[in-house]
Amino acid sequence: MSLLPRTAEEFSSAEYWERFFKKRGERAFEWYGDYNKLCGVLHKYIKVQDKVLVVGCGNSELSEQLYDVGYKHLTNIDISETVVAHMNQRNAERRPDLTFHQVDATQTPYEDASFQAALDKGTLDAMASEEEGALARRMITEVSRVLKVGGRYICVTLAQETVIKLAVEHFVHLGWAVRLHCLQEERGKEEEDTFALPVFVLICTKFRQPMPTPILEMCIGDDGAPVRHTQVCELLSAVREYQAYSVLRKRLRTSTDPGSNLSLTLCNAKTGLPRYTLTVQDCPPGAKVPRSNQFAIFIVPRGSETAWLYSSTEGRKQLAASANFRRVVIVSMHRNQEYTDMQAVQSELSPVVMDLAPPGMPTNQQVPFLSVGGDLGWREEVSRGVSQLSGEYCVENVRGEDGELYRRLVFLSNVSLVQSESRLIPSNAAASSHKKKNKKKTKAAVTPSAYLSVDSGFLCCAHHEVMVAGLSMLGMGTAQNKDVPVSVLLVGLGGGGLPQFLRDFVPNATVEVVELDPVVLEVAKEWFGFRPDDHLTVTLGDGLERICSLEKEGGHVFDVIMFDVDNKDSSLGMSCPPAAFVETAVLQKVFNLLTPRGLFILNLVCRDPVLRTNVLERVRSVFPTILSRKIAEEINEILLCSREEKDAAHILPSLSKAAKNFQSTLSSVRTEPKQRPHIDIAEMIKGLKLE
Repeated sequence: MSLLPRTAEEFSSAEYWERFFKKRGERAFEWYGDYNKLCGVLHKYIKVQDKVLVVGCGNSELSEQLYDVGYKHLTNIDISETVVAHMNQRNAERRPDLTFHQVDATQTPYEDASFQAALDKGTLDAMASEEEGALARRMITEVSRVLKVGGRYICVTLAQETVIKLAVEHFVHLGWAVRLHCLQEERGKEEEDTFALPVFVLICTKFRQPMPTPILEMCIGDDGAPVRHTQVCELLSAVREYQAYSVLRKRLRTSTDPGSNLSLTLCNAKTGLPRYTLTVQDCPPGAKVPRSNQFAIFIVPRGSETAWLYSSTEGRKQLAASANFRRVVIVSMHRNQEYTDMQAVQSELSPVVMDLAPPGMPTNQQVPFLSVGGDLGWREEVSRGVSQLSGEYCVENVRGEDGELYRRLVFLSNVSLVQSESRLIPSNAAASSHKKKNKKKTKAAVTPSAYLSVDSGFLCCAHHEVMVAGLSMLGMGTAQNKDVPVSVLLVGLGGGGLPQFLRDFVPNATVEVVELDPVVLEVAKEWFGFRPDDHLTVTLGDGLERICSLEKEGGHVFDVIMFDVDNKDSSLGMSCPPAAFVETAVLQKVFNLLTPRGLFILNLVCRDPVLRTNVLERVRSVFPTILSRKIAEEINEILLCSREEKDAAHILPSLSKAAKNFQSTLSSVRTEPKQRPHIDIAEMIKGLKLE
């Protein structure tokens, strides 16, 4: 490694190369791969009879090897007197017609259109950092001059962005065709001291008349099919992607790291759309893994990508530990992509996944594909649209790992987060239809969307269940509270599952929902069974503004105020609610809008422990009694904040009886036939603790 340049400027200086070659001596420094790696591309673009100018030849064996296989018309030039003398001496007897000349590549003595090809192995990279790229521009301008029409500049490069951008823009401006080949390291060849970056070969072809529109192409390997790009920035982006993949692959093939969570996305070759996301999970050091269990691929069922087991760091660690392999690659499938069956997915992934195998694993070892239930799962998109506030969204039906059908709202700006989810049940029309066609029922059969309805009694989100269970603190179900109305103000509609549950199953409940996004309201009504009425109303607008106006108007009080609103700014450590919702002044307004027995319920999603502490301090400064419950396998935490100061010694024990009373009240209410509340209130309050 001491032979590598310490700085970019040193890389391009004649003095550096003088010292470099003297130190290197007889050993050829195959900086960008040897003849065996490059010959496939070189033979494709250089004919044996072509006159070839080898720019910055160095002491590489490449010219000698090309000469030995029949290329006799090579003109080798280099700026280093030492290397030129050495190479002439080395080839005087065996290759008398192979000559080397000390020539400055920016001003050569050759006539215009003297060569059919110019071969550059690393010279462009060396020159590009000198004089802010001016030296490299002079060199490729000189190359352009000495090449014939139809001639090619063939440049072996590591494609550093400034370098490749300089060259590509230069030749596009001249109207030449530009093609890049990415030469990946062969599997099993990675070693600690090899380059992590792939080698690229840039092919620029000179036309008699400049091309009216740029020809920009990328190929993988020697003979990969060219992929056409319309703009230089697209080609540069493709280069970056291959470089990133190569670095990732080198890292994975030479080391293991249980905490790295490395991932990459594989795209559809024709459309460029994401097709698979692969996340690598290594087992911890010292884990007792059978010698045969080196590597496995786990296929996540469609519709389960957001489950804790697959989407969280801790979940993936647990999955890998259960599988008991040295390395597990967890594969998620993307929306808007067709997948035939498990066998087809395995066939598609098999050529790729060996790149991600752990170090030392034999290339011929079988890699098992693991899954849940042996199938790919099921997903059906039923609607897609755009919100001016939240961007593109889709509504989809999926089959859960429990076999039940669910409907989800997902904003495509964050596909790993399910915005809302409801369980689906067959409608009455479906039930009668199924009675006639039930004799040949199969496991994979799925009820068509037209025959499905939302089960309003089933809350898919555990934090919603805890928010409902928190109403036990109001003493509902007791004799003294029988027939007492309950008023709720909820900020944040989502799919409408929480407010619809309150309307359908909490006796005497009146719910006002404040929702900022009108598109979300329409989606909730059309796809998630949300049915506003006299007891369930929606106010469109900003939640904070609604709270301020209610307090200012006076005369409005609620038994319960709930915040279940997400934060669009993902850069903060708190994704729910937005920070402004938990400022002391806002919390005081919430306090003022509550009845004497009133309850403030907050869905808090905070990854930053310092920020969480600050939020709790502000809430505590306003509300005398706070109970909290963390949601298992989620970041969500529910705060139940009472306006009353309750006896700390008795509040938790008394909630147990209150939960039973509330449960019986829920179970006695029926607003929809054949639907009932699927919630265990006592279970939901078990984890509560006093803050």
